[in-house]
Amino acid sequence: MRVTIAGAGAVGRSIAAELLENGHEVLLIDADPSAIKIDSVPQAEWLLADACEISALDEAGLNACHVVIAATGDDKANLVVSLLAKTEYGVPRVVARINHPKNEWLFNESWGVDVAVSTPRLLSALVEEAVSVGDLVRLMTFRQGQANLVELTLPEDAPVVGQRAGSVPWPQDSALVAILREGRVLVPSDDDPLEAGDELLFVASQEVEEDLAHLLSPH
Repeated sequence: MRVTIAGAGAVGRSIAAELLENGHEVLLIDADPSAIKIDSVPQAEWLLADACEISALDEAGLNACHVVIAATGDDKANLVVSLLAKTEYGVPRVVARINHPKNEWLFNESWGVDVAVSTPRLLSALVEEAVSVGDLVRLMTFRQGQANLVELTLPEDAPVVGQRAGSVPWPQDSALVAILREGRVLVPSDDDPLEAGDELLFVASQEVEEDLAHLLSPH
């Protein structure tokens, strides 16, 4: 894929390095000359420009881009980049970084955002995930308000322990997408039994999260 990253700070450069290792083409854009650290990610393309300006995005060739990542430290800039990428260039996938949780409600499809990543929320979710068993933890939001990635570690006395994944009456608008067990990642099939201590990952609408938690937690 061809990926354009707006914001060449530590976050943007780290994402770029990871994507390049996975064989993708990456362009980093930043308006601050001090952020253009070509030696830090030499395989990437670099552009000194303001990603909130159409002329800069034209030069970046966003019309041929598969993914845009708005990763600056400014939420306003990330929203503008997301909106321009989606509405002016029709970029298929737009990912935006949320710096301040109070702005999270803005990062939705109205602003062209397909996936919003809130670092504070993600960190707090990972802390919760590390210490909680039997509690549903929201890890990430896809298209704000439509679907979330949620996790629950199955307690020993959960009613579904021992049942096969295909026999559990999962709520509508939820899907079990992975089981983490003893260091392995399992793609669940209908015949896979659920075991105590399993970390279950679901994609689910916000409306059914409570039903999902009730189903999986001890009654």
